[in-house]
Amino acid sequence: MQGAQLIRVSERDNVAVVAAEPGLAKGALTEFGVEAREPVPAGHKVALEPIPRGGAVIRYGAVIGRALQDIEAGGWVREELLESPEPPPLDSLQAPAAAPPRGEPLEGFWFEGYRNADGKAGTRNVLGITTTVQCVAGVVEHAAERIRRELLPRYANVDGVAALTHSYGCGVAIDAPGAEIPIRTVRNLALNPNLGGEVMVVSLGCEKLQPARLGLPGEEPFLVRLQDDGLGSFESMVARVLELAERRLERLNARRRVRCPASDLIVGLQCGGSDAFSGLTANPAVGVAADLLARAGATVIFSEITEVRDAAHLLAARAPSPEVVEDLKREFAWYDAYLARGGADRSANPTPGNKRGGLANVVEKALGSVAKSGSMPLDGVLPPGEQARGKGLWFLAGPASDFICGTLELAAGMNVHVFTTGEGTPYGLSMCPVIKVSTRTALARRWPDLIDFDAGRIAGGSITLEQAGWEMFRLILDVASGRKTWSERHGLANDLALFNPAPVT
Repeated sequence: MQGAQLIRVSERDNVAVVAAEPGLAKGALTEFGVEAREPVPAGHKVALEPIPRGGAVIRYGAVIGRALQDIEAGGWVREELLESPEPPPLDSLQAPAAAPPRGEPLEGFWFEGYRNADGKAGTRNVLGITTTVQCVAGVVEHAAERIRRELLPRYANVDGVAALTHSYGCGVAIDAPGAEIPIRTVRNLALNPNLGGEVMVVSLGCEKLQPARLGLPGEEPFLVRLQDDGLGSFESMVARVLELAERRLERLNARRRVRCPASDLIVGLQCGGSDAFSGLTANPAVGVAADLLARAGATVIFSEITEVRDAAHLLAARAPSPEVVEDLKREFAWYDAYLARGGADRSANPTPGNKRGGLANVVEKALGSVAKSGSMPLDGVLPPGEQARGKGLWFLAGPASDFICGTLELAAGMNVHVFTTGEGTPYGLSMCPVIKVSTRTALARRWPDLIDFDAGRIAGGSITLEQAGWEMFRLILDVASGRKTWSERHGLANDLALFNPAPVT
């Protein structure tokens, strides 16, 4: 790709993406022999041949839309000139005749992690404080800040405090269909391996989501009820939280990192602020790393259901059994119906930033998004809020919202997060390290203290896709062993966001 003005993914493609910064000038002659008919911004598409009205516009070797008017060779192919195709019909999805190859196992790769009593491993040693209802969030946040300031300096082996606050718990239809999703999400967040099994819960007392409904293990898992007798003031509430937190900190502080195989990793993959380079650089590089992780026996989770709906057929083609395809169909059908109830569809997904970055529609976005899942067989499908059930590659059927997606992947057990971005975002999580991957070198240069990995080097020709994947794989192991990401160094952490499709009363 060295010095390329345009990048084409497949020989079938009749469009290519402008790689040159700051874009393509009118009259510029490209390496494909077409002359730009108008200025075209970087990341946007140029027609490599005349496309008649109604003709297929092809990128990634797939139809991303139909031309609404004649487009000349060298013309700018943009959103308003395309009609999006329908998503693949779910009834057409089927497993392949033969299971996809898994590749040779990778052995001898390790990280330094924290071994938990249940056999799982954490990459961080964090005190988590779970809440049952939004009413207690202010008290818990206040207490967490005091813990960081007054207690943590005495416990050098503890990485931090995570207040698991959220907007759920009361004023909701707690027994309605769909309510099981936020409830099991709260429960499984408390069981994330980075929290070391030291469960602690703060409840109000009168809320609908009573602590017993979470079914958490342990000795009434270090529970504080703010309405209990004896907690007669704000200060007494905070003091009680600090008292129990210190007992948890003492146990966490006794832990030490030990050698853990790469198979103990649960790596969550996510896009945010995607652009046209997401499917050319960052996501394919993450896909190579995902394949390496799967070959090493790790668990890899990718999500964002609206951003892969138009690539459902590609996922089905990697299913090792008809049962996995049926699980895909069930979750996609559920989400299609969920969007329909709200009067929306998948086309509501692309953001103004996605479009500014060159993505014309959700079909193009989906084909680039799915690239981060690599090429390994799809071992299973997780409904939202559930824990990961095995090794290999798993699809988590949750929304594409950055914050909900990250929350659901934490509930699934994620202990390292890999987040690709083209437009840029300072996103972070308090429970888990986030490795931020830029699609373009320009973003890595603009935000040098936020981007951990510059995948734009692939487009620049200084590194191959395979080299980038191996480099990222090793970075994941280093971060799992304690190397701090930029978001950790800055203390950046977005709020948790539960997915609640049930009614609010």
